Amino acid sequence: MNHNNNPKLTKYSQSLRKQMTKEERHLWYDFLKSLPVTVNRQKTLGNYILDFYIAKAKIAIELDGSQHYEQEGKGKDIERDQYLNSMGIQVLRYSNYEVNKNFEAVCQDIWNHIFRQKG
Repeated sequence: MNHNNNPKLTKYSQSLRKQMTKEERHLWYDFLKSLPVTVNRQKTLGNYILDFYIAKAKIAIELDGSQHYEQEGKGKDIERDQYLNSMGIQVLRYSNYEVNKNFEAVCQDIWNHIFRQKG
């Protein structure tokens, strides 16, 4: 039994997969989809839906639009990040602006986190 899955959010996450933002589509189709590891889109974990999740690396990737920079959004993000961190999941956050203006650097940063050298 998967205690991390929330069936109440499954239908919503499926609709989010079909209605990705422009930045999510760009990152998915132009980078994440071709990685040599499995990347889940709109992955349900507990009471949250992650934009992207890489189980093998225990990495969540979140793309932040303007609502994430408002007081309420910041608070929700802190709570979500703490929950994910408590499960050993590292959260990588990028603004939509970064994805649009500095795409190669975002991709390189994600790559570095997934394939970081274990020393």
